[in-house]
Amino acid sequence: MLNEAMSARILDTVQLLLSTLDRAYDRPSWHGTNLRGSVRRVTPVQAAWRPHPDRHNVWELVVHCAYWKYAAWRRLTSERRGSFPLKGSNWFVRPGGDVSERAWRDDLALLDDTHRRLREAVAALKPRDLRRKIAGGKVTIDALVAGVAAHDLYHAGQIQLLKKLAR
Repeated sequence: MLNEAMSARILDTVQLLLSTLDRAYDRPSWHGTNLRGSVRRVTPVQAAWRPHPDRHNVWELVVHCAYWKYAAWRRLTSERRGSFPLKGSNWFVRPGGDVSERAWRDDLALLDDTHRRLREAVAALKPRDLRRKIAGGKVTIDALVAGVAAHDLYHAGQIQLLKKLAR
């Protein structure tokens, strides 16, 4: 009976991680604007604006978040490196000359897709997986997933500040 109770509690932890990911990404929460909400109604020109030539813009933050969702997904699924749709890692120069609505929407779709794939990988976790360390790493799976949510919120706050600065 103890094993069943422990399994149920750990399954609840998977649901809590999923809920945390969702609230940080695109579901209502007490903390205010989440990542997807921070870019709602942002135009390509607004997304491309930089406060300084050496600073990131909203567009780059969006692709950066997509990349790290992909990196977490890759660690959870043991997918090979180099499977991210864009060449490079971490920071990607955006808009790269194309400030079109289509280019902006494509990168927003990339963010949505990487979130969906990460969420599916988290939903497939077994209770025994949560406290396991990622292969070759020091962080546990539950800490990795919680960290992705924190990363989303951190950059959502940056995006909110960039939008205010641009006004």
